[in-house]
Amino acid sequence: MTRRLPCPPAPGPLEAYAARFDDLFSTLAQRRGFREYLAGLLLPRDRNKTLTCLAGAEPVIGAQHPAVQRLQFFLSESTWDHEQVNVRRVELLLADPVTAPHAGGVLVIDDSGDRKDGTATAHVGRQWLGRLGKTDNGIVTVTTCWADENLYYPLHAVPYSPARHFPAGKSDPGFCTKLQIAAGLARSAKAAGVAFRAVAADCAYGDQDSFRRQLGEAGLPFVMALKPSHGTWAYGKDAYTPVDAARALTWTDPEHPGEWTTVERTFRDGHTETWWAADARLGWWGPDGNVRLVVATTDPATLPAHSTWYLATDLPRPGGPREADRGEPQRGEGFPRLGGVQGPLGPAALGPQVGDHGAGAADREEVRTHVVFRTWVRDPRQDGPLSVPVPVNLD
Repeated sequence: MTRRLPCPPAPGPLEAYAARFDDLFSTLAQRRGFREYLAGLLLPRDRNKTLTCLAGAEPVIGAQHPAVQRLQFFLSESTWDHEQVNVRRVELLLADPVTAPHAGGVLVIDDSGDRKDGTATAHVGRQWLGRLGKTDNGIVTVTTCWADENLYYPLHAVPYSPARHFPAGKSDPGFCTKLQIAAGLARSAKAAGVAFRAVAADCAYGDQDSFRRQLGEAGLPFVMALKPSHGTWAYGKDAYTPVDAARALTWTDPEHPGEWTTVERTFRDGHTETWWAADARLGWWGPDGNVRLVVATTDPATLPAHSTWYLATDLPRPGGPREADRGEPQRGEGFPRLGGVQGPLGPAALGPQVGDHGAGAADREEVRTHVVFRTWVRDPRQDGPLSVPVPVNLD
């Protein structure tokens, strides 16, 4: 067997982390490219989504620099397996006491869209891009992120391929909707041994009965946002939207809150706000039903649109009969706090957008399918020399 050539070490403590992946790369060039890529992601540069910046070269005019071309080949042409790299990354996170997930955390599901010109890039198509707030040509990646109030990091990512990429369109066996991809990612996280209290998602997922049903069939509890106008069948004058259900709750003033419970919400910058939360009734949903409707707001009297959240959850009401049937509550279980993530019932209570923590691969000069995944090899620990803030908004 040919002796492996030693690889130039990465800067400082990054080398110890990078060395744990060496057996996944077959050549010296791949091991060196991996270290250069990690260093480029970690360095405080203005645009670390471009190859020139990742390689430390001048934008545009530095595109032909050898370091840029070397990184281009590593990301788009080299033969290493991105799935093996991500499996190793997740294994390291689960094995480290600092980052190991626990049953009080949440699994955040979201999709991230980036604009992309042309039609040659894999998975590109005209579709809704939440980051831009409009329909445009681009790439959308469905992602999962584990989080508690101290730590958060990405787990898995799968790009959504529009129907035009398949011979039979939406009828093609290989076509998957974003909802199907998201449910698959949640099951993958569970199969990988990632512990979490519930799946959290914004209203793009929470409004879909089929998605909630898929999670229920997989035994995955959920807390997901709803649109205020999310309608349901109702008798006569009964509430048929979350807003109607919230207005039916009794409230007089802060001294006489009726059915509302005060919530002290602490943000990451340390400041606090007083919110109010309550269980409402909507159709078959109720405090002790299989699905609860939870409303959280800064003002129960007016329910301001910018600071009122409507959440669907199948977690049992604390003290209710369903909780008694389940036995002792797990760490972080309860109302109005979920999984130790601050805010009424955690990161799903963010209104329309939970936050974009996707790969952002459409901003890169990459064209091959597997490259979409290759931004997920960072070490995201919050305490340690390789702290990498993943851009997901938990507040």
